[in-house]
Amino acid sequence: MNVLLPNLIAWEITRSCNLNCKHCRAKASLGPYPGELSTQECFKLLDDIAALAKPIIILTGGEPMLREDIYDIAKHGNSLGFKVVMAPCGLLINEKTARKIKEANIQRISVSLDGATEELHDLIRGFNGAFKGALRGIKYAKEAGIDFQINTTVSKYNLKEIPHILDLAQELGASVFDLFLLVPTGRGKELVDCEISAQEYEEVMNWVYDKSKDSHLRIKLTCAPHYNRVLLQREEHPSNSMTKGCMGGVTFAFISHIGKVQICGFLEIECGDIRRKTFPYIWENSEVFKIIRKIDSYCGRCGYCEYRKVCGGCRARAYGITGDYLAEEPYCVYEPK
Repeated sequence: MNVLLPNLIAWEITRSCNLNCKHCRAKASLGPYPGELSTQECFKLLDDIAALAKPIIILTGGEPMLREDIYDIAKHGNSLGFKVVMAPCGLLINEKTARKIKEANIQRISVSLDGATEELHDLIRGFNGAFKGALRGIKYAKEAGIDFQINTTVSKYNLKEIPHILDLAQELGASVFDLFLLVPTGRGKELVDCEISAQEYEEVMNWVYDKSKDSHLRIKLTCAPHYNRVLLQREEHPSNSMTKGCMGGVTFAFISHIGKVQICGFLEIECGDIRRKTFPYIWENSEVFKIIRKIDSYCGRCGYCEYRKVCGGCRARAYGITGDYLAEEPYCVYEPK
């Protein structure tokens, strides 16, 4: 099969973080974490990726702003023609750092709000003052002219809060509201009992479809490949205009703080090490990547569902629940015809 090029890479530039979020896939804390890529290794990684493609590079973490060289790395990425974006928690954004983000030409930041109130957000984020810090950071980002989006990880903690978080995102002036459906990995494994049901997933996806019709900001879903099936069922798009719902290993990849490559941040199976092989080599030759790209090799309902080529289910969620990343999506109510 022809191998598509990556169009989006999430890069865990550091695992150190000043929060202790309940759902964190990396179980991140303040660290330190030994073995993180040096500045020169970061530059070389970007050079190697540029030799293959020019994807959007998401500088994430942990808290990416804890790296003193983050702006130099962003500038190097921009010099190679990448669109560079960043996912900070917001607490470290002030007037000075907002100016640095702008000068580094980081084109968008994402700040997570897991509640519309200080009490709920701080509870989920494991840090008193996280909510106020995020709002303060957004204020400085707006004043500096930085585009931003709001991310929210959906669980039983905040399911009923989602409409209120959307209202807050609109009030703040976000460009995008991105709902992440919880994947039970990292600290998220401890939240299996707090994961919403398959039926509630269905309700969230249909709510997003409805709200997208009358919202002035873009509402999207991450880790919800079955949303493509909902779109088709509701006659939003013809099937030939859609790609596979989860692009992990197909046009998306994740790189860890120590250079390990995965199909996504939630599927903790190493597919290569950029200290041993270049990213282009791993992208084209990893056995896990090759298997993931063969949709017809998926098991259970995902192996024969008529929507499999536009959905494919979440491989990380399948792995987290069953231990088999080729198993059927465990949080899907649809029964194939």
